[in-house]
Amino acid sequence: MKTVTIIPARGGSKRIPRKNIKPFLGHPIIKYSITAALESGMFDEVMVSTDDEEIAEVAKSYGATVPFFRSNKNADDHATVAHVLNEVLGEYKAVGQDFDYMCCIYPTAPFVTSKRIKEAMEMLLENKAEAVVPVLQFSFPIQRSVRINKEGYLQMPWPEHYNTRSQDLEPTYHDSGSFYCLEVESFLEQQILYPRKAMPLVLRESEVQDIDTEQDWEMAEFKMKFFQDKA
Repeated sequence: MKTVTIIPARGGSKRIPRKNIKPFLGHPIIKYSITAALESGMFDEVMVSTDDEEIAEVAKSYGATVPFFRSNKNADDHATVAHVLNEVLGEYKAVGQDFDYMCCIYPTAPFVTSKRIKEAMEMLLENKAEAVVPVLQFSFPIQRSVRINKEGYLQMPWPEHYNTRSQDLEPTYHDSGSFYCLEVESFLEQQILYPRKAMPLVLRESEVQDIDTEQDWEMAEFKMKFFQDKA
């Protein structure tokens, strides 16, 4: 059994320039993903897929490999994560390396820990699942949500739940946007991060923070520092 971590980190981030190596509490943010993967002890290789030489040098300085650079086609704004994973697996196959399982960790996921990665990989192997996806429960029931219609008024998508108690509604979850553990064969067949047999790894609110804007970044640093000081 061979395993690989793939960290997709292109150089052309728009909303936060140089996002993938921007200092986060004193370290390039990609360092946290690399370290968590290495410390989990679950992978034969921890690699970074990038089109950027500076990102490659930073990644290698923290122990990741960059055996090849990402193609221009998969470094633009339209390339999906699945496209990148396919390219990486294809490049490895071209040099005679195949993997049975992989973990895709986003480079801006500083709350990911080696413990959670190991837990997800063990779930994947022990249950013969096709994927393990870390998820977070919605803090408010989506069945009681409202939207703004074309006339500008509030409207409930599910008005039948207007008087339903929150505790009587089925819990719903969303992708944590941090990492995915996948069986390679199933991924290559289905080409999606949510294959037919994807199991959930339920995270706590303290383990997740989207980082898409400068404000998100500030919130993530505040959140991590708070929990570090509390520990």
